Amino acid sequence: MSVLPGQEPTAPPRPRRGLDLALRLAGGVIAVVAGLLSAVLELLLATVRVGGQLIGVSVLVAIGAGIALSWFAHEAVGRRWSVVLPALPWFVLMAVASVRTTEGDLLLSGDNWVGLAMIVAGAMTFAVMGFRQMLAPPVHHDG
Repeated sequence: MSVLPGQEPTAPPRPRRGLDLALRLAGGVIAVVAGLLSAVLELLLATVRVGGQLIGVSVLVAIGAGIALSWFAHEAVGRRWSVVLPALPWFVLMAVASVRTTEGDLLLSGDNWVGLAMIVAGAMTFAVMGFRQMLAPPVHHDG
């Protein structure tokens, strides 16, 4: 933007508080839904086999998704506690998947090493990302 001599540059208009709140709320909802979808995808991939052997691709997805969702939640909501938004539905779905129903159905059995590794890797990823966000110095935005 060019400014004529003697003319003050104008500051860009500040977004309204209501719009900012609505965008943060939408980001939070997206983070929750994405955490749920990530857990479903990981549960589906926990049984993937190649040549009759489990390959563990869901463990890598759990780590990658945990990092991406934690980052997204923090950027979208702008609060340090926002890592809880994708982590909570992920943990709830993993807990539900590991409990046998009255009909005897079980999504994630104890003898499936991939499922156990996926739960540990996902939980550790969310824990590390949350810890990093808590220890990060506060960011002050100008304006």
